[in-house]
Amino acid sequence: MELLYKPWPWYVAGPLIAFCMLLITYFGKSFGLSENLRTICTIAGAKKTADYFNNDWKNQRWNLIFLIGTVLGGFITYQFLSIDYTIDLNPQTVRDLADLGFQNAGQGFLPSEIFGMDQLMSFKGISLLLIGGILVGFGTRYAGGCTSGHAISGLSNLQLPSLIAVIGFFIGGLFMTHLIFPIIFN
Repeated sequence: MELLYKPWPWYVAGPLIAFCMLLITYFGKSFGLSENLRTICTIAGAKKTADYFNNDWKNQRWNLIFLIGTVLGGFITYQFLSIDYTIDLNPQTVRDLADLGFQNAGQGFLPSEIFGMDQLMSFKGISLLLIGGILVGFGTRYAGGCTSGHAISGLSNLQLPSLIAVIGFFIGGLFMTHLIFPIIFN
């Protein structure tokens, strides 16, 4: 029962992801969650306004089911299989976060200073969500896919554009963490 409450080790989770990728490849599909936005917009009738959405969404039903399963699995895990426990953060990271105003760094996965309902519903929170959503949407379209599609599917198929995109994701993440994040939360 304790295994339900602890993260799976890499040597279990990694091969499971690889097995799923083999199944997806075997059935001639390519993995990526960002394609679901296009599919949902097509279902909602966006093909009347833009040719980009003029596709056969029924070919992506499997990906929609995967998305629903991901959301449902996350909900079930959070509600029924998770316990609150502290995260083993580097002491220097805890000090750096405390300097930025995070009082309970490491006490949970989602810091209330960012993900608390008061913060999310503030002008700053809504602005960050809106700007972040636009940047992620633009970046996903510009890169030809999302992080999961490039990092898992593209790299496993040895695609050079996916390698370049993943390197860009890491550079962007480091830039955000070390330069932008302190500006936003100072």
